[in-house]
Amino acid sequence: MSRPTRRSRALPGLALAIALAALATGLGHAAAIVGGPVFGIVLGAAAATFVPALRGARWAPGYDVAAKPVLQLSIVVLGTGLPLQQVLRLGGASLPVMLGTLTVALTGAWFFGRLLGVRGHTRTLIAVGTGICGASAIAATIPVIKAKQAQVAYAIGTIFTFNIAAVLLFPPIGHLLGMSPHSFGLWAGTAINDTSSVVAASIAYGGDAGSYGIVVKLTRTLMLIPIVIALAVLTARREARTAAAGRGEPVPALRLRSMPWRKILPLFLFGFLAAATADSLGLIPTGWHAPLSTLGTFLITTALAGIGLSMSFADMRRAGHRPLLLGALLWAAVALSSLGLQALTGTL
Repeated sequence: MSRPTRRSRALPGLALAIALAALATGLGHAAAIVGGPVFGIVLGAAAATFVPALRGARWAPGYDVAAKPVLQLSIVVLGTGLPLQQVLRLGGASLPVMLGTLTVALTGAWFFGRLLGVRGHTRTLIAVGTGICGASAIAATIPVIKAKQAQVAYAIGTIFTFNIAAVLLFPPIGHLLGMSPHSFGLWAGTAINDTSSVVAASIAYGGDAGSYGIVVKLTRTLMLIPIVIALAVLTARREARTAAAGRGEPVPALRLRSMPWRKILPLFLFGFLAAATADSLGLIPTGWHAPLSTLGTFLITTALAGIGLSMSFADMRRAGHRPLLLGALLWAAVALSSLGLQALTGTL
């Protein structure tokens, strides 16, 4: 009897992740404030918890496919919804506020993370999720830094919690401050994490806040490119230091030319750029945008379902409440800094 191929070994776990993603997508349509990707990881974790057999070796190869190749493909597909010319035309004005809030998120993660004792990949994932684009940024970062499932789950749970808070609190606060739809769209686009939550809060506010908030959010998503590259380089340097220490050799000096760029730069990042460029050149028909966006979201949901199926709640319990507190501090810091920067730049 022949040994099962790698593809056939992956089928059971991948099929289960896809089935849960389909269910999660339906739930996401019914509760748009939560969204399919969050339901995906929750359903996956619940299934693995209540049916322990699903954590067996038969299923694991499929979970790995969902958590890696499918996850990377989702980022490429989502790139088809980034028309660069529109981002440059309307999103350029948001750059001072957007770059400022991103700086606050990243430096705040370093400072508050050290203060709270939250280190490593959990801190990085919460930082990029808060500073860039929630679950999509976390998804793009996972294969680069090689984060563990428990760290991913905690980061997504943290981001989700404050997405819900933002959707509920931002519109009434905006009205209380007397913000115009344009300034509210800028606030939502720079201070709320996931695109679905930006849309929900901006449309609830009224006027053209929704359309402007989406463009600002798309501009913010492009920050994935330099951040992922920087994280890839840092990860490569850390691995080189560890290898040198293991051999008892001195740490090699950083030489950009000698860096293994083919290993550092993930292929999906080039795919993301190619997809965005193709959309900007008009090579992707307008009628394809909605189906491709749906496909990209479904792929992310499938990936997160696979991650949920392979995660351990025991690992999350050991992390304690500190990552959630870090997420709260970063969320508040980004929201307040966005308002402050708008006031300084005359866009409030």
